[in-house]
Amino acid sequence: MTEAKAMPADATSDAAIALAARDVFGWATLREGQLEAVRAPVSGRDVLAVMPTGYGKSAVYQLAGTVRGGVTVVVSPLIALQDDQVRSLREKHGLVAAAINSSQSDSENHQAWADVESGEPCFVFLSPEQLAKESVVARLIDRGVSLFTVDEAHCVSAWGHDFRPDYLGLGEVIDRLGHPPVVALTATGSGPVRDDIVDRLGLRDALVLARGFDRPNIRLEVVRHESDDDKRRAVVQQVVDAVGAGLVYVATRADAERYADALQARGIPAAAYHAGLPDAHREEVHERFIDGRTDVVVGTSAFGMGIDKPDVRFVVHEAVTDSIDSYYQEVGRAGRDGAVALATLHYRAEDLGLRTFFASGVPSRESISLAFAAIKTSPGLSLSQLADALDVSARSARALVNLLEESELVTSTASGLSTIGRRSPTVAARIASEKAAALHRVEKSRVQMVRGYAETLECRRIFLLGYFGENLGAPCGNCDTCSSGSAQQEFAREHTTAPHDGDGAGAYPLNTRVRHAKWGQGVVMRVEEDRITVFFDDEGYKVLSIEAVQQHRLLTLLPA
Repeated sequence: MTEAKAMPADATSDAAIALAARDVFGWATLREGQLEAVRAPVSGRDVLAVMPTGYGKSAVYQLAGTVRGGVTVVVSPLIALQDDQVRSLREKHGLVAAAINSSQSDSENHQAWADVESGEPCFVFLSPEQLAKESVVARLIDRGVSLFTVDEAHCVSAWGHDFRPDYLGLGEVIDRLGHPPVVALTATGSGPVRDDIVDRLGLRDALVLARGFDRPNIRLEVVRHESDDDKRRAVVQQVVDAVGAGLVYVATRADAERYADALQARGIPAAAYHAGLPDAHREEVHERFIDGRTDVVVGTSAFGMGIDKPDVRFVVHEAVTDSIDSYYQEVGRAGRDGAVALATLHYRAEDLGLRTFFASGVPSRESISLAFAAIKTSPGLSLSQLADALDVSARSARALVNLLEESELVTSTASGLSTIGRRSPTVAARIASEKAAALHRVEKSRVQMVRGYAETLECRRIFLLGYFGENLGAPCGNCDTCSSGSAQQEFAREHTTAPHDGDGAGAYPLNTRVRHAKWGQGVVMRVEEDRITVFFDDEGYKVLSIEAVQQHRLLTLLPA
């Protein structure tokens, strides 16, 4: 096996990176944070770069891969996005690039492998499903990998907003490849999500960069409704009155179809998009939206990853999302060209119940026990064999295995599934059930953070940026609470409150690890004059009064 080695010192210099940016890609300058992000993997260090859509995340692995040479693996979840990146690298920049995926013919994949194994520097795009195949990993080991990139890295995280089980095995793949420098990229991720990505990918001495969360050109609004009928009429009317291309996010497949039909009846070129549609139909909707033949896409969260359309003028949420992470990821698809854009959340408090329901899928102890017993009895079972043995769908089997892995009761390798330790199925089921309950509490708390955003009287941009650990010094002036004046009133109230003594909010800086007697360990996510928000590992988000923390000594600072 060929292990990746750090480049010579002269090749890791900023000058070398700038030269490659100019001569290969035609970039005269790099954005703030990009050079730092590229410098890390070029010198052999892992990096997690959290940068918004349109900021230039792809430039990080493209530059780093070009400077390092050899084979750059790019894990990308969407075949359409893989094809776009391959085309761009080949046609615009004259680089060797290939994609290996199930949509291509055997001959096309054979040619792609020939490119990878030619000995020339090459970018190869693979889905996580491809890297679950032993034959694919073996060929990459034989060739040697210089850089490993995980795009849409939030898919690795159980706390992320688009958790994909096939990403879970990437940490093992990275180690089997000799742990080349890793570039993990995502458009949004709160502190807990970032920590989870670093842990699950096994990043070493990782540089974690978070840049550009503020998108001041996007106006933020929340419209509250008393009835579902009023909300539906308002959503349709807003889209009818809007100018330019836009996205409407809904909670269910049925709503995607219903709203698309309603908009078409009003003369709007609209299309529905959800996971229940055939692949070819979804690809057509995507292409028609990108090239302007469809003005509006009404979709579930399945739509949007990898969208490369700079002129989206509005994003409308017909329903609350499962987290602030999801919401800001979807909002970030508006106004990538820097021009004025609008993000509107149509909100009914009753809608939170649906999201809580979606977050409540906890397997029964009986099903967990049966799954553990099957794996214990027949080590080496594949996922499909487990599904057959339990007479459940592959999706249900995957959910059970994920939970058992999360509980450190089962391990999944290229050789199949196997149990860890000597626990009985009954004990394993109890441990996994407790873990599932903790996960459920966290998911519910994330939904409640969405409620906080929807119902806040303070500047909505201050709320959002605070969630991601960034501080906005004053109300933004470009959201509905700023327009109504409530944001300024809240800001003034908080900043005229008598300062706390040395044991107040200032004693708990952002990202500080703390311990609570009841809720265990957590990390400080937001600090305000009279309260702090803490994400507890097994409980989720909690907002604590500084007065109560002081009076009852609720939090203990942990060493860094």
